[in-house]
Amino acid sequence: MKAIEVDDLRKTFGEREELRGVSLEVEKGDIFAFLGPNGAGKTTTMRILLGLLRPSSGTALVCEQDLATSTEFRRKVGVLFERHGLYERLTVR
Repeated sequence: MKAIEVDDLRKTFGEREELRGVSLEVEKGDIFAFLGPNGAGKTTTMRILLGLLRPSSGTALVCEQDLATSTEFRRKVGVLFERHGLYERLTVR
C-alpha cells in the first residue's frame, strides 16, 4: 500500500492556477519533504492531502483514503506546519 498517492492534482482559485498536474507516490515507511520556493504550491498540496481543500481535479489519497470525505480516518493523521496559520485560534495548551 502506498502511504500517499497524488495523481494529476490541479487547483485553481478563480482564474489563478495554483497547482498544475502534481503527481507523486510515497511508499509506507518513507520519509519525504516538499521543497520549493514561495508560491510553488506546497501548502496547497498539503491542505488538499489533509482534506482542508478540495482539488479542482485529480486525486489525492493518504493510505488509500480521501481525507476530504473520510472524516474518521482524518483523525489519525497529523501534520506540523512551519506556521500555525491553519488554526490561529488554537494553542499548544
